[in-house]
Amino acid sequence: MSCFESSTFLKNPSVMSAEVLQKACDKLGWLCELKVENGNKVLFIYDVNQKANLKGEFALKVEENNVTYNSYYLKNGRELAKELEKNFYSINVEYACETILREFQAVGFKLLPDLKFKENETDKKRFKMVAHSKMKNESEKRTEIEFTVKFDGTIVTDSNYIPEDIHKLADKAMESIDSAFGTKRKEGEHIKRKEIPLKYKDKAYCKAGNKITAKY
Repeated sequence: MSCFESSTFLKNPSVMSAEVLQKACDKLGWLCELKVENGNKVLFIYDVNQKANLKGEFALKVEENNVTYNSYYLKNGRELAKELEKNFYSINVEYACETILREFQAVGFKLLPDLKFKENETDKKRFKMVAHSKMKNESEKRTEIEFTVKFDGTIVTDSNYIPEDIHKLADKAMESIDSAFGTKRKEGEHIKRKEIPLKYKDKAYCKAGNKITAKY
């Protein structure tokens, strides 16, 4: 996570954290069950608000973060049928929110709701994660990173100036989101740099590649 940056996290539908997915299902009231098979924990999702009667079979399951879909929802063994795709977007949104909260709270950030945000067809959730620098010589200790969750679960972040110690914590959380999403952001494609205001030209140490190039 760099200063003055916008990042986009695209969800890989074949990868999910069972722990986060279970929390997301609980929020939506979808039926799920955690079992142990051959020594591995496997999360089974039986209800994704689907129209079809699966006769007790799972809609999808997650084992070691790998997702398997019921063959009823697959075209040519790969592509998700449209029926599930629309319903699945809602779980992607909750999954994205739970992932952000888990990873950023784990490194000391706190949730700040956006009370002015109104959900629309494209943007479903928006909030900020806040942290305070512990560096004695830092004049701008408070950091706010904005997160927007799109209708399909895509996450878009926005940041301005970030102190060095908070930068390192945010980096760790962002890498964990990459892992939970099963994707890797690319510079220039998913990571876009914003112009650094003149007052921060000598203070902002964040450059392309998320490397600290100068210290206080």
